[in-house]
Amino acid sequence: MRIANLRGRAAIVHGEPGQERAVDIATASAGRFSGDFAELYADWGAVRDWAVALASEEIEKHSVALDRSELGAPSPAPRQIFAVGLNYRAHAAESGFDAPEYLPPVFTKYVSSFSGPDTTVTIPEEGNVDWEVELVVVIGQTLRCVEASQVWVGVAGLTVGQDISERVSQLRGPAPQFGLAKSCPGFSPQGPWLVTPDEFADPDDLELGCSIDGEEVQKGRTRDLIFPVPSLIAALSQTVTLLPGDVIFTGTPAGVGVGREPKRFLRPGERLDSWIEGIGTLQQTFVATR
Repeated sequence: MRIANLRGRAAIVHGEPGQERAVDIATASAGRFSGDFAELYADWGAVRDWAVALASEEIEKHSVALDRSELGAPSPAPRQIFAVGLNYRAHAAESGFDAPEYLPPVFTKYVSSFSGPDTTVTIPEEGNVDWEVELVVVIGQTLRCVEASQVWVGVAGLTVGQDISERVSQLRGPAPQFGLAKSCPGFSPQGPWLVTPDEFADPDDLELGCSIDGEEVQKGRTRDLIFPVPSLIAALSQTVTLLPGDVIFTGTPAGVGVGREPKRFLRPGERLDSWIEGIGTLQQTFVATR
């Protein structure tokens, strides 16, 4: 099942790539479920069961053409946002760090940086804007002190994310400034929709990558995560209570601009395409500050 944020309302997505259509959940359920995402994730089990049982004629009856420009982040107002660093060994190495042994560094991004999949992003005056494609997890039930084996049943779904990062303010010290440097407007595009775990042959092994104007700059597989989704969420739940709708950026593979020699950053006019197999793509175009 695929769930989209279409004009701020929850919708089921169906159809072939490039020909997707959307079914407004509140309309198709005759008001049983709200189009509000906070309410949707709070009752995720019932929503999922209803959607699975939805007859094809009901889907066709209520479906409309999907316009990607009207899509937003699949969990647009989470109560908690977690971002994870150094969760691929090659990325830790290119960043000059040892691979984490017990838990990778965890920080937050701010919801004002959230956007949908196809956007124009302004490069801040300080510049040095970098890319970090990531698998993003949305939580579907309250999780506290769970075992790794229990995690996937508590996940609403997966989506594509970019942890766009402004490296000057992040790294100038005296200590790294992760959250703010990664939360400028448009720095957290997500989408194009949420895909439930049952849609994947193996949700722990997905290809992800990104390209700049067609030149591939990152490519990896989530099987190479040091802390895969189940162990990462289980570890987080030992400290915090994870809530329905919470968003977790799980880390980026090698290939970021700051790790290159010479360093490479995004420039005005360039287009960044990001993808994860079985989910879809993001497309960001960058412009200079006016």
